[in-house]
Amino acid sequence: MNIQGVDIHIEGNGPDTLLMLHGWPDTLALWNDTVLALRDTHRCVRFTLPAFDANAPVAPKSLIEMVSFINDVVNAVSPDKPVTLVLHDWGCVFGYEYAAVHPNRVHRMVAVDVGDHNSKALHASLSGKAKWGVFSYQIWLALAWQLVNIFGAMGRPLANRMTRYMAKALRCPSPLGDMHVGMNVPYAMKWMGTLEGFELACNALKILPTARPMLYIYGKRKPFMFHSERWLEKIAAHPGSRVEGFDTGHWVMSNKPEQFNALLKEWLG
Repeated sequence: MNIQGVDIHIEGNGPDTLLMLHGWPDTLALWNDTVLALRDTHRCVRFTLPAFDANAPVAPKSLIEMVSFINDVVNAVSPDKPVTLVLHDWGCVFGYEYAAVHPNRVHRMVAVDVGDHNSKALHASLSGKAKWGVFSYQIWLALAWQLVNIFGAMGRPLANRMTRYMAKALRCPSPLGDMHVGMNVPYAMKWMGTLEGFELACNALKILPTARPMLYIYGKRKPFMFHSERWLEKIAAHPGSRVEGFDTGHWVMSNKPEQFNALLKEWLG
């Protein structure tokens, strides 16, 4: 299936449809092990985010456009039943927004390592050192994206090197050869207001979870968290929801695939 120039991959024939959204600097391959573990019991749907696939010249989308695109995918793959969202990193940001705009199309959510990304509670919980750590790596990636925006093809080689340098420094498990500057657009949206930015994004802490269970998984071995304690408390108190911390970094599904997949199997049922 192809929607708006993006290939949609569907594996499995289970009664529940799982829509998997990755983040930076990954592709749909992030979910390979998860799909192998779940496809016998669930219908797994995934795609590489628009502008993240170097071999598919799809323009980046604004937050509103991304929500509309996700809705087109959901309506195409599961027109009669709501789906379960399985999210990581920027996939969480886009998935939360989709759930807030189209609550009737989301049955439940699995979110990995990014929680209330835009809440006052998270901002207040971060030390000055942590705030600098977040800003420094994110603005580096946003500036790399702007190099191409300003200088075009002339800026791309340097921008790609900047992207891969940061991915290596952050120990991203995806292949460096698949990474490119086009994946950095969410950071330009956040820090530079590109494509209308994220000013209109829902406040994740206030909106979620609402009327649906959530499994939130996070890596504990990081210099800073992408969620507040209030986020964990709210999810843990919600009926049917669960919080699990793993002794890993940001890419939990890659660092501890067997444990991660076993937990998803148990919680999804």
